[in-house]
Amino acid sequence: MTSAKPLRVGMVGHAFMGTAHSHAWRTAPRFFDLPLEPQLTAVAGRNGDGVRAAADKLGWNSAETDWRRLIERDDIDLIDICTPGDTHAEIAIAALEAGKHVLCEKPLANSVEEAERMTVAAEAAAKRGVFSLCGFSYRRTPALALAKRLVEQGRLGTIRHVRAQYLQDWLSDENAPMTWRLDKSRSGSGSLGDIGAHSIDAAQWITGQKITGVSALLETFVAERPLAGDLVGLGGHGEPGNDAPRGSVTVDDAAIFSARFDGGPIGVFEATRYALGRKNAMRLELNGTKGSLAFDFEEMNVLSFYDAAESPDAGFRRIFVTEPEHPYVGNWWPTGHGLGYEHGFTHQVVDFVTAIAENRQPEPSFADALQVQQVLAAVEDSAANSSQWQKV
Repeated sequence: MTSAKPLRVGMVGHAFMGTAHSHAWRTAPRFFDLPLEPQLTAVAGRNGDGVRAAADKLGWNSAETDWRRLIERDDIDLIDICTPGDTHAEIAIAALEAGKHVLCEKPLANSVEEAERMTVAAEAAAKRGVFSLCGFSYRRTPALALAKRLVEQGRLGTIRHVRAQYLQDWLSDENAPMTWRLDKSRSGSGSLGDIGAHSIDAAQWITGQKITGVSALLETFVAERPLAGDLVGLGGHGEPGNDAPRGSVTVDDAAIFSARFDGGPIGVFEATRYALGRKNAMRLELNGTKGSLAFDFEEMNVLSFYDAAESPDAGFRRIFVTEPEHPYVGNWWPTGHGLGYEHGFTHQVVDFVTAIAENRQPEPSFADALQVQQVLAAVEDSAANSSQWQKV
């Protein structure tokens, strides 16, 4: 890798997603032969002591307390945005206009209008050879990438049903403390945008079809949460006392919607952070005229596949997605030694760096992410209007 041209990265934010992205930038060139060499040049965060500690821990060469300094620096080629959604548009547009490539976490923005402005900036920048990518990292899970390959090969025939769930339980305790993810002004939405957006993107990407309309329900189960307490992972333990100060939850806790796709399938989607016992059950099932497939991220190295012609009486068979011919897997461990959550982010870096070096638009583009944002908006509009059918 020492002979490859450097790709100097500046990252904004260093919490959960920042940690995952840092690991990916460090790891990708050690397992994949990349045409450019990622360099962890600088990380930005608002708290000086905190961002300097993060830089030391995560492997960044320097730290800034203002993201604008990253964009001003001549020694940075790419801006990686790992902040809450209310900051995405300002950072991404400024970076693209300054000639920096951009990796932006999902969902792309907090509104369709913001996402539209980001997409316009991205398309203008692409004409100058400056590229952008939205971080729907589940696309890079080998089993889901294999599912897409099977669909493209026609193994499912005509798809009739799309069934998608994303189930977590970290908010089930009504005294878990307030975080930015429960504040609509910062996060845009709750379970819908935080995790449901992944299901929307994955379903559309694997089927190759777009959602054209929805009918939706949104629900907030706990309207107030403690402002103080101990954060553990995404949730934690808030002060339960009656006199403890509490803040208002302004996002959905759960989202359910039916959908129609432009190629004919009908779909059912569910997203919640209140499904006790489900830790990260990002599930997808497709049923077609020739076969079916099913996936659950809690068994992320397995894809269940049913071929009606080959085994009509046998039901689903489990494909352990650890063979060298499976997507991405050949660069990792011997057959049977599975991958983990962090590998999707590494594959995301691989695909983005390769696209930049080849001077082509990577996927999902900001335009792809805008379309997901439009689905999110349609779900909210439908839920606000007694679940009336809402076109996307």
